[in-house]
This record gives sequence, structure tokens and C-alpha cells, in this order.
Amino acid sequence: MSPQHILIIEDEAAIREMLRMALTKAEFVVSEAANVQQARTSLFNHLPELILLDWMLPETSGLDLARQLKNDPQMKHIPIILLTARGEEGDKVRGFDVGVDDYVTKPFSIRELVARIKAVLRRVSPHFDHDFLVIKDLHLDIAEHRVKVGETEVHLGPTEFRLLQFFMQHPEKVYTRTQVLDLVWGSNVYIEERTVDVHIRRLRKALEVHGYDSFVQTVRGVGYRFTTGQLTTG
Repeated sequence: MSPQHILIIEDEAAIREMLRMALTKAEFVVSEAANVQQARTSLFNHLPELILLDWMLPETSGLDLARQLKNDPQMKHIPIILLTARGEEGDKVRGFDVGVDDYVTKPFSIRELVARIKAVLRRVSPHFDHDFLVIKDLHLDIAEHRVKVGETEVHLGPTEFRLLQFFMQHPEKVYTRTQVLDLVWGSNVYIEERTVDVHIRRLRKALEVHGYDSFVQTVRGVGYRFTTGQLTTG
């Protein structure tokens, strides 16, 4: 199994560096974000197995960001450990009410934090170990972030992977470009609708070699649908 990926969202560079070194030593793959914008960019490029989230961030509170992530269909399954100097019981209750999975008060022991991370990942491991999608010979493994046709790997960029995951989770339904943008990119990301068309073309090109490009179909005048039926594509 590939090393598990952790995203650190923390505005203090010294704490990020300390966490990165400790988690790398513990054989995790680590990404870092100093603010919400960087965090969203990182999440857009690759979904982690777990998020370490500081309560006090420059633009918005970590608690608000956690609430937004837990309300996002594409990210709500990602466990969150909240890092904070707030140690009052009421603050912890607020965090758990939002949906965070654990709560670590600063200053904390690195050994304890790593142990808590591993404990949370063990609790959610059934999701990651078994969360894969299969349609005919097309296999998408969410945990390993891999797509295969039979035994042959299909190489996709992170956005194309998320598009395919979304379509395979919602087959036979028609979605407008706006809906695809909101559900795959997120409603807080402001990009043009034609961006969807660009990534659809890339996804089809990657699937074409294996004869699965026709699964991603254009419904003229409306948007896109993922189907194994014989519809006209465009």
C-alpha cells in the first residue's frame, strides 16, 4: 500500500516544518498549506487521507474551514484533526459538533500526535481499503488514487481522476457544466465553464486507448453524462 498522504494547514512556518519532519520520519507523505487558499489548491490537486488543521488561520478559522470541508460531498470523508491552543471543553465540543475526528491541544507531544493520527486512520481504514469503483473492466481505487482497465493502468491527472470518480459515482445522470464545476471543483472556486470541456477531453483521450472514452458522453445543449449505453458523443 502506498504511504498515506497528510495535509498540514498551519500558518506558522516553524510548526509546519516541525510537523513535516516528524510525519515524514513516520513515513507519511506530507503536503503543507499556510492559509485557506493554499489549502484549497492542495485539495484540488490531490485529496489527502487526513488533514491536520490549525484552529487559528489568517483569513478564516480552522473550525469554519472544517465545517465547509465536511459539507463538501467530495471531501467530507477526509478525517480532520484540529490543532489548537484552545483547551476548554466547550471549544472541543464545538470542534466535534462540526465533524472533526480528533482534537490536539498545543503544546503537544509529537509522539502523541503521530499516535493519534494512526488511530484516526485505523478507524477510517475500512473506507479507504474498500472504497473503489468498478464498471465493467474499468476500476477506480480511491485510496490508491489509481485507475485500471483490467490489469493495465490508466494515467490520469488529479482533476481527470476526480472527474472520473464523480462520474462513476453518479452514472446515468445528466449534469450541466455548472453542476460539474460545483460538485467536482467546489462552489467556492471561480473558474470558467469551458474548463470542464478541457478536462473532459483529457479524460476521454486517456480512456480512448482502452475503448472506454464513449462512457463519458455529451448530452447536447445540457452537459455530460457517464453511461455504458450507446449515445452520441460530442
